[in-house]
Amino acid sequence: MVFDLARRRPRSLALRLTVSIGLAIVLMFWGLGWLIQHSIEQHFIQQDVEELEVVAHAVEQVLSGLPDVVGAAVVASAAPNQDIAHRLAGAVSGHHGMYYHVADSIGRTLFATPGPEMAALAQTQPAMPRVDAGNLQAWQEQGQSYRGAVLRVPGTPASSPQYTLVVATGTGFHEHFLVSFRRTVWMAMAGAGLFAIGAIWLAVYRGHAPLREMSDRIRGISANQLDLRLDPQKVPIELAGLAGSFNAMLAHVEQDFKRLSNFSADIAHELRTPITNLTTQTQVLLSQARDADAYREVLYSNLEEYERMAKMISDMLYLAQTDNQLVKPDWVDVDMVSELAALFEYFEPWADERHVQLKYTGQMRPVRGDRLMLRRALSNLLSNAIRHTASGQTVTVSLCQKHSAAIITVSNPGGTIAAEHLPHLFDRFYRVDPSRQRNGDGAGLGLAIVKSIVEAHGGEICVRSDNGCTGFEMHLPLAQVPVSAVAD
Repeated sequence: MVFDLARRRPRSLALRLTVSIGLAIVLMFWGLGWLIQHSIEQHFIQQDVEELEVVAHAVEQVLSGLPDVVGAAVVASAAPNQDIAHRLAGAVSGHHGMYYHVADSIGRTLFATPGPEMAALAQTQPAMPRVDAGNLQAWQEQGQSYRGAVLRVPGTPASSPQYTLVVATGTGFHEHFLVSFRRTVWMAMAGAGLFAIGAIWLAVYRGHAPLREMSDRIRGISANQLDLRLDPQKVPIELAGLAGSFNAMLAHVEQDFKRLSNFSADIAHELRTPITNLTTQTQVLLSQARDADAYREVLYSNLEEYERMAKMISDMLYLAQTDNQLVKPDWVDVDMVSELAALFEYFEPWADERHVQLKYTGQMRPVRGDRLMLRRALSNLLSNAIRHTASGQTVTVSLCQKHSAAIITVSNPGGTIAAEHLPHLFDRFYRVDPSRQRNGDGAGLGLAIVKSIVEAHGGEICVRSDNGCTGFEMHLPLAQVPVSAVAD
């Protein structure tokens, strides 16, 4: 298993870049070497063509100066004229390594320089009017390399028989030079390629130094140093985005870590208070003998604390389930007007006891969502509003719709909440009052549950507080098909 993981591990960036750039450089060197070698070969071929043209021109001048009678005598005789051979032998001087062969119109050799056998070439290859790089022939004979051409030389006058001229030159020197040059070039290119690959690897390694520095800096961050950040101005521009993304991620981690730490402390605090009350009441009850009514009163008091703890634990479990997407809404069309009327009926006794009035305004189409979850969210907002509304005041629920969203606003008069507290009202156990006293108001999970329910429905919730009025505004998706009648 370890071997499989190691084998599947992606190759390092340094290796990828080095191989890619090194391969490109090697191909470039190979192409450059081939181009240089091809250019030199073409230069030698052109040089041979020029030399062969000089020799061919000199021989043609000799052949054109032969009298017609001599040509006729040559044709009639059984052997070439010695004077013609002598004149052809002196046609070329000062050109070393040049060979030529002259034959008459019936294929008899008039003259041939010592060297390669060219009579067979004259008989097998077609004769051309002039020397050109395209009609050159290359061959080897007795370990030597030659390059030449077969030419057709007209007699003088034009009606006289034509001659066949084969001119050639030895290419051994050229080949030796090309072999040596090729070896030198490829060795130089191999060395240059290795040097380039080494330089590339070093450049890539040094180029990755900022990444290693960032890794070392990140590795040094612990739970006690979540406030550390990377400076995007001190890294290359290509890594500035990575540094910014890491800083944003670290900010979220720091925020969540602090929230988790505070959450743990809040849980301990919320559980400690009822447990302390239960322990104290029990100790007082057991300190001396009491009648049945006293025991019953203490048990009722303990039952209230148990119910409070049970509700808090139930709320915490519900939030944990929503955080892990374990709570799935049962999608139906929910008539929020009917739900609101039922909740008003439920909360009226408590509101009358506190001398708080409840009212709602507006109409809307049904909302697409889970009936029980939406009722719980609205119930939490109403209980929170009633709790914080002074005697003689009114809690107002406004209903409206905008495009495909339903907007439900629960407002209550009271003290204005400072702006710095508003973003944290939906945090678990968050208290605007730093004294951490609730005076029986609950565990502080109600608004967090409201937010989780709204987000589970694909909506959003916000809060505003000004001029002595606080309002929570929920945006929820409307049902696709409106109903014709909406209950009051």
